[in-house]
Amino acid sequence: MVPIHPGMVEPLAERTRDLYAQAEERLLGIIARQLAAGLDAPGWAERKLAAVQQLRRSAQEIVDELGKAVQLEVFDAVADSYNTGHRAAVAELGALSDKARRLVDETTPNAQAVDRLAAETVDVVTSAHRSILRVVVDKFRAIVAEVTATPLLGTGTRRQATQDAMRAFADEGIRSFVDKAGRRWQLTSYAEMAVRTSVGRAATEAHMRTLATAGIELVIVSDAPRECPLCREWEGKVLSIGGPAGARTVEVEHAIDDGRMIPVRVAGTLDEARLAGVQHPNCRHSVSAYTPGITQTEQAESDPAGYEAGQRQREIERHIRKYKRRAAAAVTPEAKRAAGAKVRQWQGAMRDHLAAHPDLRRLRHREQPGASNTPPPRTEATADQVEAARLWSGDEQTAREMSDDQLAAGMRTNLLDDRARARVEAEADRRDLEDLLARVRPAGTLADDLTQFSDSELAHAFPHLDDADVLRVMAETNRRDLATRLPGVAPELVGLSDHDLAARARGAAPDTLALLAAEAERRDLLARLFPGGDLLGDLAHVSDDELAWCMQYATADELARIAAEMDRRDEPPYLPEPADTGDAVDDLLEDRAAIDAVLGPLPDPDTWGRHSDDGWGTWEPDDADGQHEDDATAPAVDEGDEGPRITRRQARELYDEYVYRQYLAAEEDCRGYLLSKKAQAAGHDPVSLFRGPARIAYARASDELKEWWAEHGRLTQAEFITKATGQTQRWAKQAQYNEAKHQQQR
Repeated sequence: MVPIHPGMVEPLAERTRDLYAQAEERLLGIIARQLAAGLDAPGWAERKLAAVQQLRRSAQEIVDELGKAVQLEVFDAVADSYNTGHRAAVAELGALSDKARRLVDETTPNAQAVDRLAAETVDVVTSAHRSILRVVVDKFRAIVAEVTATPLLGTGTRRQATQDAMRAFADEGIRSFVDKAGRRWQLTSYAEMAVRTSVGRAATEAHMRTLATAGIELVIVSDAPRECPLCREWEGKVLSIGGPAGARTVEVEHAIDDGRMIPVRVAGTLDEARLAGVQHPNCRHSVSAYTPGITQTEQAESDPAGYEAGQRQREIERHIRKYKRRAAAAVTPEAKRAAGAKVRQWQGAMRDHLAAHPDLRRLRHREQPGASNTPPPRTEATADQVEAARLWSGDEQTAREMSDDQLAAGMRTNLLDDRARARVEAEADRRDLEDLLARVRPAGTLADDLTQFSDSELAHAFPHLDDADVLRVMAETNRRDLATRLPGVAPELVGLSDHDLAARARGAAPDTLALLAAEAERRDLLARLFPGGDLLGDLAHVSDDELAWCMQYATADELARIAAEMDRRDEPPYLPEPADTGDAVDDLLEDRAAIDAVLGPLPDPDTWGRHSDDGWGTWEPDDADGQHEDDATAPAVDEGDEGPRITRRQARELYDEYVYRQYLAAEEDCRGYLLSKKAQAAGHDPVSLFRGPARIAYARASDELKEWWAEHGRLTQAEFITKATGQTQRWAKQAQYNEAKHQQQR
């Protein structure tokens, strides 16, 4: 059993009391030093009154520091007290069933009740801080006026008057707190009383609330030594946590004998006992759970002599503090020595009193007005501690309102319990999921490229997608499974996100870097060729190699589309019918232009010409005018033409085709009789008849061929180039003359 009483947590209030005691001592010291400065010099009173503003500023700094420290101390003390009461109740419930004990142990302490009680206490304690400055300034002016009048009246020296006034001020203390009854409280006493009351209420409220949660309705008051008259009549009595007021007998079930009812005499409710004085400040009575049939009630023994001894100890402690304050406010060395002597005298009285009452123990902290029990120098709470306090006292909504940096700051401390850490982890998971969904489903639409996300990211987002998006994610996972079985693909890299791939690439070995680059290229191809998870709609601009690569990931329908595109590319290009203008040269040029249109424009010759092996690549000019020695390569341009038709070189190449066309047409029309009998016997090539000088051709041609030439004409190379380029060749006129001459001879 671990009962709880206010005395168990009242030491938590000592830190607040010490803050006020230390502040009071500092204020007394400031006033004493200000009064002692230049005490025997002329014009002392005028200088002291002129120094009031300086005194006010010094006192204001102390009050500001006090307000900040008190707020932190009170919240800490009330929270610690509440937890103490809660843990004490949980420890008391050891006899309960495992289920009930788990229920109580997992119940989060009421953070709202803690904050409310702490805030009320802070308001009560700090509400009169503004009056501290008024008291200090008014008392300083009163002492200056009193000291100034004393020498004039001839009743003493200025130094003696100052010391007497400061001694009286130290005994009285800074009384700036006035309660509802109009009583003026000393600074330290009121602060200690208010905080001790609050921490006691917090502990007992947590204790009773935890017991009530577990279904405990009855408690018993302990038999405490040196009890006060207010609590004496309630010792050893059974009380109810709720229910009607007044004494009564109730029937309750035996704790371990099921079905057996036993009578229990209840002296009243717990609230009724508290109104009568139980658990007042400095009370040592505790209340604990009453277990019917197991808890034994005994007749309480009163100890009025012990109570009186305890009160005498409190009186001696007050005298020790009184003379220590006088020493702090002393203006003269004599007064300081006299106060020290009194302190030692009363300390001796304390030793004698404790020797006469061995059951008492000396509480040295109660003898110190903020000296030996002054808390260690307090620094402002760090940012991490502030965030941890918010997480500990808040709920899920508190964690949601904090930024990522604030959550991380709170987690860096060791101040959080398991529940607070669980709330932070749950909030972090929620934010991670929210961020993931924002990337996977930007603007509410599933991203086109799913290759950038890892397997785990897609798995986390999967339950939050609609049916259409789920199908796309499943298709992506199927492609990944397929990719792990393909040659040249590293299976361990397929399921990583782009971010993870980039992280691995930093400082990776060359072999590993090559694998990472291959995986990145694979993803780029998938994103480009399978946007949104489906094959591109237009495959015309996809290369043959890329089409073949797509077949690894394509569905049956997509494979059919790829095959159709490949078949389309294998079909021969459509060529128009050969031109038939009646002019062989024009027919050749038109056919050439039609073929160029089908094959498309050629790249710039300067780009591909330099790679030719026939020596006819790009040419460079040899002279300053940019003209080649052989101007046959230059386009032929006549005056008035819009542009060149073809170059002489192209005309010479095209002449071979002209000759072959003429040969085929003549052979068909002449039924193969192209050579004369003599030329045929000599074994001449009939194709040679269509090129070269006219005299040789006509000497070897058959009569049928000569008639065909008369109808269709026969062009030498010079004539053909002249007609094709539009530029006259010097040999063309002679060739035309020879041709005409042989036609006439025929």
